[in-house]
Amino acid sequence: MRRNIPSLQSLSCFDAAARHESYTRAAQELSLTQGAVSRQIAALEGFLGVALFRRTRHGVALTASGADYARQIAPRLQALERDTLDAMSRQGSSGSIALAAVPTFATRWLLPRLPALTASHPELLVHLETRTRAFLFTDSGFDAALYSGTAEQVANWAGTRAIRLLDEEVVPVCAPGLLGTRAELSPVELAKLPLLQQSTRPDAWRQWFEALGVDAPFALSGPRFELYSMTAAAAACGLGLALVPRQLFEPELARGELVVACPRTLKSGRAYHLVMPERGEIRPALAAFADWLQAQAAV
Repeated sequence: MRRNIPSLQSLSCFDAAARHESYTRAAQELSLTQGAVSRQIAALEGFLGVALFRRTRHGVALTASGADYARQIAPRLQALERDTLDAMSRQGSSGSIALAAVPTFATRWLLPRLPALTASHPELLVHLETRTRAFLFTDSGFDAALYSGTAEQVANWAGTRAIRLLDEEVVPVCAPGLLGTRAELSPVELAKLPLLQQSTRPDAWRQWFEALGVDAPFALSGPRFELYSMTAAAAACGLGLALVPRQLFEPELARGELVVACPRTLKSGRAYHLVMPERGEIRPALAAFADWLQAQAAV
């Protein structure tokens, strides 16, 4: 059955023009004439039966329908480009893996280990993008995800299976200057210092203090950052205390940029998982990657 879709050329022209809101700049990006871009978009509007742009004194602007359509097709064009580059790079082999991952775990834990993966599995090629929340695999193009969450959050990710890799255990760290001449501080003393908050772990400090039986009225106060890497960087700059997984920041601790403010660790209740679609059998490439990840997590 013939698919009811417009030409890729017209979609490419529309995507570029929508991003720039300019036929001229779209033509420059695509190495076409402005007239060619205009004709392609006119053909697309005729195919759809809706106006995608309106004329203004300064050029063109997206209509409401055009803005909606641009948002819908942009990720699909990006996925098509990714698939095409993948086929070109591996001549269509099945050894590639499109992996979504939480950013700090990806950069601090996974990336340093990828040379070992290449050495043991030279046929595997990992494409890595960041995601911090659950998503629909059917709409994403990803084969798997490295995800941080509680057992309940992982269980509630519909249509997936998961392999638990590492538990998340957090410890308070700070810049050396915050401790002064002390080697470490007590939890009571920490409760009086500036606490750096992480927006994805809003109750982390409260849970840490409660586990130690310490009254901390300002456990929820302090500047908020989205990622562990940002929170740790703020701590290294002397802005306050950060509660982070020690295993992700061993380099900073070894260099003395960060120090453990109090050696009392706490399991956060979260863990890092490899999450995969539940449908069908696991591809051999993904199965080999999953086995390698589990071996690395066990070291």
